[in-house]
Amino acid sequence: MNPVSTKENLKREIGVRSLTLAILNITAGSGIFVIPAIIAEGLGATAILAYFVCGLLIFLIGLCFAEVGSKTTASGGVYTYIETAFGPYAGFLANNIYWIGGSVFSDAAIANALANTLKYFFPFLDNEIFRALFLFFIFGGLALLNIRSVKNGVRFIEFATLGKLIPMIVLVIAGASFVATENLRWVTAPTISNIGTASLLLFFAFLGLEGPLSNGGEIKNPKRTVPLGIFLGVSCVLVLYIAIQLVTQGVLGANITAHKDAPLAAVAGIAFGKWGTILIIAAAALSMLGALGGEILSIPRILFAGARDGLMPKPLAKVHPRFFTPHIAIVFYAALGFLFAISGGFKQLATIASAAVLIIYLGVVLASIKLRKKETAPTEKTFRVPGGVIVPLLATCGIVWLLSNLTRPELTGIAIFILVFSLIYLVTKLVKRKGWQRKR
Repeated sequence: MNPVSTKENLKREIGVRSLTLAILNITAGSGIFVIPAIIAEGLGATAILAYFVCGLLIFLIGLCFAEVGSKTTASGGVYTYIETAFGPYAGFLANNIYWIGGSVFSDAAIANALANTLKYFFPFLDNEIFRALFLFFIFGGLALLNIRSVKNGVRFIEFATLGKLIPMIVLVIAGASFVATENLRWVTAPTISNIGTASLLLFFAFLGLEGPLSNGGEIKNPKRTVPLGIFLGVSCVLVLYIAIQLVTQGVLGANITAHKDAPLAAVAGIAFGKWGTILIIAAAALSMLGALGGEILSIPRILFAGARDGLMPKPLAKVHPRFFTPHIAIVFYAALGFLFAISGGFKQLATIASAAVLIIYLGVVLASIKLRKKETAPTEKTFRVPGGVIVPLLATCGIVWLLSNLTRPELTGIAIFILVFSLIYLVTKLVKRKGWQRKR
């Protein structure tokens, strides 16, 4: 198969450095401010094993992304990869699984994490009514910001990004001197079961690899930039995460579970005092707001495009007459995020979001095998995963193993979701076919 290409008239300006930083920025953030204590709750000091499991799996998945991404010069990321390999039905399912499961549920989880983090200073957020009002204000405010101007949304994300990575790095460096080695000793033996359950939740903190690859039409020399950018980006994220977990566990020890809502803030309080706690909570809140703002800026455009092309309800394609933004799509998306946020907690929503994106990743891994089989003599050299199908098969096994740790209700919910959207796809095809026959 020749590299997938379309004439999009987009300027290719994303190089290795830009792609690496984009992956680091979009991946390292919201989840890691909360997850260390939740992971340690079931594994203690052995929680570090879950990071190695997720790190190894994300590297295997990244290699598959690198192969299909280096052959794809069109924008669209995971949708383009899956649809190219398996056709429009698979692309339709991937699209909807991603924006609902991987985006709406992810946003709802992040919003809950934001409320939990700010609860450190505002205990009234424990009250269900005040929490619901807070979540309404967050989703409503970000929706209004993005409706009034796309420039406002972009500026807010840029501002939030500046306040995210530096505090985490400073915390690791300063907190290292407060680590007690006895807090890192393994006092309980981990099991395959609890490592699997913890890894499925932890994988939430690794989500985002696919985001920057959606700009395939703007990446320079994809056959070199994509694999190198993925390798460097994932490596930086993994090193940062492992360092954060070790420092958090090493400083807090058995008390880590007493700080489930804001473990990094507790470490900052020990390392820097009250102002350190305030700094980390501010950085965490800013990171989470930035992540939510970014999603509410970009994902509604997918709904808008789908409605424009007849795949979604027509009202979602409306553009505000004054602000020239897809206001109906933005309000609809933000409202869904709010509803799921008030109906579930961080851990539950993060697990579902991880499962949804893992299904998408599985589709990309299988696409790498399918596209390789369809490949004829390429017109230009592209990246090829070494070892034949060994890496994709290992990645497939890893993803299936993580998904096997879902509870029966969660598996049932995902199955129903796929069935419903399969029926929607079938009905849509039938309606279009009848419309085409009438025109004839």
